[in-house]
Amino acid sequence: MKRIAVFGYGLMSLEVMGRLNHHQCSLLFIAENEAEAALVTDRGFEARVIDFRNDDELRSVGIGDAVDSIFCFYPTVADNVFLTISARAIDKNLTIIAIVDEPESAEKLLAAGANKIIDPYEICGRKTYDMLTKPDITNIMDNAVFGRHDLNMAQIEIPAGSYFENTQTSDLRLDNKHDIILIGVVDKNNSQLHFAIGEKEHTLSAGDVLVVMGPTREIRHFKEEVDYVETDKI
Repeated sequence: MKRIAVFGYGLMSLEVMGRLNHHQCSLLFIAENEAEAALVTDRGFEARVIDFRNDDELRSVGIGDAVDSIFCFYPTVADNVFLTISARAIDKNLTIIAIVDEPESAEKLLAAGANKIIDPYEICGRKTYDMLTKPDITNIMDNAVFGRHDLNMAQIEIPAGSYFENTQTSDLRLDNKHDIILIGVVDKNNSQLHFAIGEKEHTLSAGDVLVVMGPTREIRHFKEEVDYVETDKI
């Protein structure tokens, strides 16, 4: 199980801790004072009060040993850069993720040793764009990822007699009924994958394989529907 330390109290850090899968990682919040620690503890998380400017105190919470990743969520770039430099000096293999509030800050943090930068404004902009241009995919990904369902890919072959035979890929609309995404179709005649987006329309035939992505339960229900064959069609 991964050990993750979160630095910096705020809406972003609380949201991240709330959304991380607690079955796959253990969380430790690093507070600047007892008041912050109490607020986080009340939410059910482990918290420690240390001075992040002190290398020995960073080591005392597991940096360089038990901690695999850290999130740097301090409101000032200077604090996040200082923490990144200190943590990287202690552990060269540590994964460091930092938040930025302007593009110029990203360069400083990357130079300091951060592995990944989070730009909330860029994320919001992309999210808004996706909601306007690709609402189906956005809704499915939200349900699958943020809704904490498992997300998997599967290959489902169309049997002879299935009512999916002779159906156009654009008519499937799997997101409406099954909450899954059609990635593409492997044509039985040439074994080529035809992507559902960006390629010409494909007419389904028995033996074609649908490549789908979504929660396991939804995929299972869809497969049962595909496998159903009316006796008068055989």
